Amino acid sequence: MLEFTQPWAFVLVALPLLVRWLLPAHRESQDSLQVPYFQRLVSLSGEVPRAGASVLTRRRIQSLASVLGWLLLVLALARPEWVGEPVTLQKSARDLMLALDLSGSMGATDFRDEAGQASDRLSAAKAVLRDFALGRDGDRLGLIVFGNAAYLQAPFTDDHATWLTLLNESEVAMAGQSTALGDAIGLSIALFEASSTENRVLIVLTDGNDTGSRVPPVDAAAIAAAKNVTVYTVAVGDPETVGEEALDLETLETVADTTGGVTFQALDRQALRAAYARIDELEPAEYDSLSYRPRTTMFHLPLAAFALLYLIALPLFALLARRQRRSVHD
Repeated sequence: MLEFTQPWAFVLVALPLLVRWLLPAHRESQDSLQVPYFQRLVSLSGEVPRAGASVLTRRRIQSLASVLGWLLLVLALARPEWVGEPVTLQKSARDLMLALDLSGSMGATDFRDEAGQASDRLSAAKAVLRDFALGRDGDRLGLIVFGNAAYLQAPFTDDHATWLTLLNESEVAMAGQSTALGDAIGLSIALFEASSTENRVLIVLTDGNDTGSRVPPVDAAAIAAAKNVTVYTVAVGDPETVGEEALDLETLETVADTTGGVTFQALDRQALRAAYARIDELEPAEYDSLSYRPRTTMFHLPLAAFALLYLIALPLFALLARRQRRSVHD
């Protein structure tokens, strides 16, 4: 569809008519000589007298070229644009952060893969997280790893391939042997605050209890709730474990309940996969749609046509005028 960004320019179409109507015609004065013996000069010279003045009339093609040239200039001034069909783009509408526990206990080989082979907790979590990430096309994913402290492994990104690469590079005890759950929640809050989306989800995967965060997990959950961050907790440890590696299900449930999330317990790989499938149902991927119509500027086309017309008409009309003057003198 053709549109004009400066439609007021079409008012100038009538400008040549106004100039012709309001302004007098151009006239030139020339010197002349009047003699009383004109007939004698004619008889002596042998010349045949002709009309005393000749008028070079404008040819029709010259008038048409002038009108066409002016219309082309006005058309270019109106800045025509070709507007294409609407194009709809979809972008991520949700920022989803995953906090992964890398404490020493994540190396325990109490999980089994599809072939029935023993697998450590972290490897099982990575395999499930890969499947989970592949189903979150509409989300920007981030990754926090935590042990003695919480660290940002991957900022929010819709490049899921890079996110998976950074996930695969995570190793047991890479962040220390302890479990700083509260710090992980606090770090995610800070990252969400720097994000523009209002759909904020944190998934925490841990197999132990908090052993020294600067901010207790329950207090961090209260702040997350105030910042509209929903926290889902996934417990992968054995609830019967005692000591520093004991799984504090009560704290995990409190954290999730405070923020409007849910707590899941995964004692094996199937249960872990089911937990993430349930999170998929609770937090379906969302999209923000952006629609626009591509515009292509076309003012250069009438300008090019005018230039071509000028290059053709100028020498052509000069030749016609020369021939007309010769015919008058002959």
